[in-house]
Amino acid sequence: MRRGAFTAGEKVQLIDRKGNKLTEQLVPGAVLQTVHGFLRHDEVIGAQPGSVVTTHAHPRPLEDDPAGRQGGAAVSAPSSSRSLSSSPSSRPSASSRQSRRYGGWQYMCFRPRMADYMLSMPRGAQIMYPKDIAQALSYGDIRRGARVLESGGGSGAMSLALLDAVGPEGSLTTLELREEFARISQANITLYFGTKPSWWDLRVTDFDTGAAAFADGSFDRIVLDLLDPWNRLPQAGRVLAPGGVLVCYVTTTTQMGRLADDLRASGRWTEPEIVELMERTWKAEGLAVRPDHEMIGHTGFLVISRLMAPGFARLEKQHHGGKDTRTPVGDVTRGEKIPADSEGLSEGRDISDHKLRRVLRDLARQERVLGESGRQD
Repeated sequence: MRRGAFTAGEKVQLIDRKGNKLTEQLVPGAVLQTVHGFLRHDEVIGAQPGSVVTTHAHPRPLEDDPAGRQGGAAVSAPSSSRSLSSSPSSRPSASSRQSRRYGGWQYMCFRPRMADYMLSMPRGAQIMYPKDIAQALSYGDIRRGARVLESGGGSGAMSLALLDAVGPEGSLTTLELREEFARISQANITLYFGTKPSWWDLRVTDFDTGAAAFADGSFDRIVLDLLDPWNRLPQAGRVLAPGGVLVCYVTTTTQMGRLADDLRASGRWTEPEIVELMERTWKAEGLAVRPDHEMIGHTGFLVISRLMAPGFARLEKQHHGGKDTRTPVGDVTRGEKIPADSEGLSEGRDISDHKLRRVLRDLARQERVLGESGRQD
C-alpha cells in the first residue's frame, strides 16, 4: 500500500464539489484538461492525499505570472484542506460561474480505491462490477493463501481482486483465451501493484487445454467468467480439491438455468446457490433522506457450488408433489461444446481492433512512466 505524498507514475483520483471523479496517472510536466480549466500534474506530485488543487486558465504559467497562480492557489495548505461541500471559500462566487472553464475550479486529491481503479482502468472486455466481485470473494471464501484458478480474465478486474485476496502466500492462475485481453489485463494489474505480482500465472489458452496441465486437486477455488461454464465442469471437477468452491459468473437467465441443471445432473456438486445483487445509493442531507434516483440493477448472476469427495454423491432434497421442474425441455444441444473460435464466444466482449490497439498503446505508455519513475526513485 502506498503512503505519503503523491509520486510520479502513480494514479490520483480527483473529486470536485459535485462528486465528479477523474482518475489520472501523474506524469512530470504533464497537464490535464478538464471542463473547468487546466490542472498541472506537477502541482499534485509531492502533495499529500486529501489536498485540494485548483485549475488554471492556461496549460502553462504565463510569463507575467511566474508562479502560475492566475487561476488561484495551486495546492491548498493543510490547514485549509477541508471538504469542498463544507468549505464556502472552495466554491466559485456567482459572478465567476461563467468563467469556470477558465480556471478556479477545485478538486480534492486522493489515491483511488481498488473499486475506483477497476471502474476507471482501460478495458477491452466488459469488467465485472465491484459489487459482483465482492460477492464472489465472500461466497467463494477466497482468502489469504488460497490456490485459485480463474478462467476468463477479461480486462483484469476480477484478477486484481483475487490477487489482493490471496496475497503472496497464495497463488492465482488465470487462463485467458484472447492474447489481446491477456495483455490488457497484465498491464492494468502491473500498473496497480507497481510490478507484476510474483504469485500470478497468466496463460493464453482455453480452459480445458490450460486445466489439463494441472494435477488432480491442484486448486482450492475456481472462478469462471465464461459463456458456457457448464461445458467446463468435468475439468473443473478434476483440478479442484474435494470440498473446494466453484464460483461462476453468468449474465443471462438461460445461462444460469443451464448451469444449475448441469451441476445437479453431474451428482458431483452440491446444490447450487444463485445470488444477484442490486446496488442503490442514498442521499442524506438534513431532512432530505431518500434513495438516489439511479441505481445499478442487474449485471449478472453468481452460481456457487462445492465439490463432493470421490465416491460420494450430494444429499438430494426431497420434492413432494407439485409441478415437474426436473425434466429437460429442448435438450438437443446438451453436452455440445461451443468452438473456441466461434463468434458466440465473444458475445458480450466484442471490441474493435482499433480500440484494442488504442488501449494497448495507452497501457504501454503508463507502464513506461511507471518504470521511469521507479528508476528515478
